[in-house]
Amino acid sequence: MSEMITADLVDLDLSAESKEAAARALAERMVAKGRVTDLDGFLADVAAREAQMPTGLDGGIGIPHCRSEHVTEPTLAFGRSAAGIDFGAADGPADLIFLIAAPAGADDAHLTILSSLARQLMNAEFTDALRGVSDAETAAALVRGDVTPAEALEGAGADGASPGGASPEGASPEDASAAEATDTATAPAAASVGAGAGSTTPKTPEAEATDARPFRIVAVTSCPTGIAHTYMAAESLENAGREAGVEVTVETQGSAGFTRLDPAVIAAADGVVFAHDVPVREKDRFAGKPTVDVGVKAGINRPAELISEVRAKAERGEKTASAGAATTPVDRAGDSTEGYGTKLRKWLMSGVSYMVPFVAAGGLLIALGFAIGGWTVNKAPSVMDHFVWTQSDSWGALLFQIGGMAFNFLVPVLAGYIAYGMADRPGLVPGFVGGAISLSINAGFLGGLAAGLIAGGVVLVIQRVNIPAALRGIMPVVVIPLISSAVVGFLMFVVIGKPIAAAQKGMTDWLNGLTGTNAVLLGALLGLMMCFDLGGPVNKVAYTFATAGIAVASPSDSAMKIMAAVMAAGMVPPLAMALATTVRGKLFTPAERENGKAAWVLGASFISEGAIPFAAADPLRVIPSAMVGGAVTGSLSMMFDATLRAPHGGIFVVPLIGNPFLYLIAIAAGVCVSTALVVVLKGMRKPAQGTPAAGAAESAAAGEKGNQQPVAA
Repeated sequence: MSEMITADLVDLDLSAESKEAAARALAERMVAKGRVTDLDGFLADVAAREAQMPTGLDGGIGIPHCRSEHVTEPTLAFGRSAAGIDFGAADGPADLIFLIAAPAGADDAHLTILSSLARQLMNAEFTDALRGVSDAETAAALVRGDVTPAEALEGAGADGASPGGASPEGASPEDASAAEATDTATAPAAASVGAGAGSTTPKTPEAEATDARPFRIVAVTSCPTGIAHTYMAAESLENAGREAGVEVTVETQGSAGFTRLDPAVIAAADGVVFAHDVPVREKDRFAGKPTVDVGVKAGINRPAELISEVRAKAERGEKTASAGAATTPVDRAGDSTEGYGTKLRKWLMSGVSYMVPFVAAGGLLIALGFAIGGWTVNKAPSVMDHFVWTQSDSWGALLFQIGGMAFNFLVPVLAGYIAYGMADRPGLVPGFVGGAISLSINAGFLGGLAAGLIAGGVVLVIQRVNIPAALRGIMPVVVIPLISSAVVGFLMFVVIGKPIAAAQKGMTDWLNGLTGTNAVLLGALLGLMMCFDLGGPVNKVAYTFATAGIAVASPSDSAMKIMAAVMAAGMVPPLAMALATTVRGKLFTPAERENGKAAWVLGASFISEGAIPFAAADPLRVIPSAMVGGAVTGSLSMMFDATLRAPHGGIFVVPLIGNPFLYLIAIAAGVCVSTALVVVLKGMRKPAQGTPAAGAAESAAAGEKGNQQPVAA
């Protein structure tokens, strides 16, 4: 295996002015070394990771990183910026930038070495040396672990040979040997740290004055990529624990998999810290202990606070009765300061995300059933009783009835996974039961929403009850499903079912009564919502509102008109950006023009996210233009009485649309309006294109900025 970083992959005078430009400059070095096969594809993967969470860290460090199919072997590139580059850290720009590239199928040893670099970045001596080295060869040797920080600053060992003799700053050869024996895969990195993560720091006098048994914490760290933040948070927590005289044992759930903590270690722990941005695996192992649950960057930036917080919870006797009570398994719970409004949105989106595939499959099957069997297919007998292989009516009835069965799951799935988002697996049973009851009493989607929230809340309450250890084993299997289902069933049948059913009927009657101006205004509003955040929460609210109306065996004409307006408006932004890059390509960067080619297909397929690269690069011009076009299309679709039974499909379901010719005209009108607006607005900024912020086509930095966006699509 070749060396992960060499002098050719080091730029000590990085002149980039943006994080996109910095990533491109370092990635070009990887391409020159044959480590990256497709520059644009790799940068797209880097941008996708950056979009999940900024990669800037306190202390002037930026660590853009990703796993990519365009990487041939694990590679590091290092750049040092005199001016600093904003990577989103709270304390300001970064002057030390590492681009970490891992192959999509990187083996464990490689990823372990990458994780060791992440741990080194928590070592002040290491980062100080990187700021002080004068040549690329020494910097590469320092990162590889071939020289210590002190030797790097002295100019020794620049040829990459491991120096002999004693190491300054207390890092003796014996220390390095011990680190090497601990983990041969991480030896090159561990040696450069010396007495860092692998050594034992003497306890403070205050800690020695306490009991012989120190306070013990077990922690889990994880991040979406599992390469850098995961291990940096682990190192930070371990260092803070040593300073506080606390015994901290960390399980890193990274890309290379994870080694489970010894159950005896967990059992002996006095508290738990979760620092994660993806769900903690096998979280039930930590149930019943004081727990602090935060994002991974909190584990890096404020580990001492987290340790103090979990100690305080232990002193107060606070316990987490169940892992499911702390976070949703679909989205991490986030920081403890997260408001109830944010949590409620996550819970609802959890249910919606699981429901949408049922809507898509069922809706398309029903629409195909109508297309093949005619509009009377809903009155056909069961295919169990009558099915003729050679008759199209029988095949149409088969598709219709399969789709109808899929639709029967919508409300139970919605309710079940809202409860799952709140309370983990124990919420599934009462959620599904409540959703099924909602269907039986005609409470519809409103009833499903209520049932899911009630089911999750009931389970959370039960989980907070202090249960004897002997009964904990049967709680999730018997007691919680039994009690929660009974409570949810009682509330839905006896208490709130009828009022919700009445509200559902009122909303249905209101939709059925929409005509004329009211319908046009509703179409415009839905169009604005679909184009506001391009697949975000507002877009999903409009889409869910539309799909809820058609998710019945015989939806009303008004519901099908709403579905048609929503899909038409959602197609406008990517199609408009594609057209704009075609008719006025000079207003866009080369990368945006390439994105425009893909946007044709994405827009035609009703994938609004196809416009995200353009909106992210220039939101003040692109988003308002898209919203105006979407409003025009939504209102025209309603005015033309276009209907749609399928919840997705774009132009591929045009044969299933009522008034298809006028429907396409509505889409074309909105696309033209959005295109004209974005061209005019971008043209107005033309005199300012000389600056990097304006994004001139001739500027390399601007090309980089545009290039990082396609991932979101």
